[in-house]
Amino acid sequence: MTFEYPWTYRSRRSAVMAPNGMVATSHPLAATVGYDVLRDGGTAADAAVATAAMLSLVEPHNTGIGGDAFVLTQFDGRYGALNGSGGAPGAATVERYRRALDADAADDDGGEDRSVPRRGGLSVTVPGALDAWQRLLSRHGTYSLAQALEPTIEYARSGVVVTESVARRWRHLTDLVDRFPHADCYLRDGTPLSPGSRHRNPALAETYDAVAEDGIDLLYGGRLGQALVERVQADGGLLTLDDLEAHHGEWTDPIGTTYRGVEVLEHPPNGQGAVALEALNVVETVDLPPEVTDPARLHTLIEALKLAFADGYAHLTDPHQAEIPLDTILSKAYAADRAREIGAEAGAYAPRAAGWGDTVYVAVVDADGNAVSLINSLFYGFGSGLVVDGVALQNRASAFSLDPAHPNCLEPGKRPFHTIIPAMLREDGAFRATFGVCGGAMQPQAHVQLLTAMVDAGYNPQAALDLPRFRLLASGEIALETSRLPAETVAALRDRGHDIVDEDTYFQERGRDWGSGQIVYRTDEGLVGGTDPRRDGQVVGY
Repeated sequence: MTFEYPWTYRSRRSAVMAPNGMVATSHPLAATVGYDVLRDGGTAADAAVATAAMLSLVEPHNTGIGGDAFVLTQFDGRYGALNGSGGAPGAATVERYRRALDADAADDDGGEDRSVPRRGGLSVTVPGALDAWQRLLSRHGTYSLAQALEPTIEYARSGVVVTESVARRWRHLTDLVDRFPHADCYLRDGTPLSPGSRHRNPALAETYDAVAEDGIDLLYGGRLGQALVERVQADGGLLTLDDLEAHHGEWTDPIGTTYRGVEVLEHPPNGQGAVALEALNVVETVDLPPEVTDPARLHTLIEALKLAFADGYAHLTDPHQAEIPLDTILSKAYAADRAREIGAEAGAYAPRAAGWGDTVYVAVVDADGNAVSLINSLFYGFGSGLVVDGVALQNRASAFSLDPAHPNCLEPGKRPFHTIIPAMLREDGAFRATFGVCGGAMQPQAHVQLLTAMVDAGYNPQAALDLPRFRLLASGEIALETSRLPAETVAALRDRGHDIVDEDTYFQERGRDWGSGQIVYRTDEGLVGGTDPRRDGQVVGY
């Protein structure tokens, strides 16, 4: 019997409920790994790291220790934000990058519109995820890193089965292998794996085995780090072993706002959490229509996000190397001023939302009520295209500007503007939810759409994730999941001046989607979980 896999995302799921602990993520095997840790007595931190490690095997295009991680934590009512993003190489300057780019493009005029390449050695920054995993375990875990990695090591040797959504993302790897032949470890007979294929990564198993034995210094100064540096430099990059040795993640505090009485917590810059918070502040000044498909409601959300993105791209970067006017951006008075710019017609605010992002997200609440919100990413699919010992390396440097006047301009050691943003909710001072959405610039957009559906319209976590979404594009267009919206809604948005890209065109022809989210929500009686139908997500609890 032969099966077809015409992968689409339709959902009739109900919310998952459990009394004690819960894990939600984008792949069933990874969720099960986290669940096993919780049942074994592990903390939310232990489960989150074990789940994230497993995701690096089952979704290798999205995540791994060659990328970065951001985390929000709630333990015993105390909240923390862990920045696991790495900086640019110490030798990275605008001048050196322009010279390198000019060597590849003799007709370039050296203007300020040149961009950091999306692939290759120049796109690689220091990978911070492994350091972040260890810091999270050291502060809030009972597992060693070796214990957290053990399930992934076993599965990497025995193999996992490729799902429909993963296979769809995997296809574009063939475009990378001609330039980066070492990435063929993810192929079979020169082609990407199809749904139902068994995938093994013995090189990753050996790497994780070595990390379990030697610790994270294997990457941050050891032989894995040396192999990484050699691969990056061979492709023209500037990363050195000193850059890896100097890296350390940073514990800070979340930033937040209130939306109609619910406190929303986001990760501080260099992430884009402030974009979601500002947009929520703007929306709060408006009485939204209760019907989620009302075109006036969607118009308000779209316009609020345009305004917030304009401010985000103008100001957000590494706070250690630039002043960021967060107090202004997050103030209610400023939001009220910005809201007055929203009219009945679509506004033209620049810059527009950009960036795709291939990412994973993990939401965990343990039996003690502690919670972790963790997001881990390579940025673009398979990151830079460079692979070392089964590990794909991220391409976060491509988020830098090469305009010396821009706050997010490339500088030595600087962390770039980052798309990944874990989030949490608090109500009347008590922890309420851990949640996040993958997908580059889609992340703050989905945060706003989910929260307004839950707070204003009373949708439960699963129902809120199932709702049709819009996505602002760099082109100024609005990609819209039109198949589940009334035709009158779509027509009304077009009448307001929104340039709508319909669902089939965006999903099938352009190959993109509307993000993938997970939510674990705590009520007074237990836990309620939701997972996005746009991937293979699963919620498991006990």
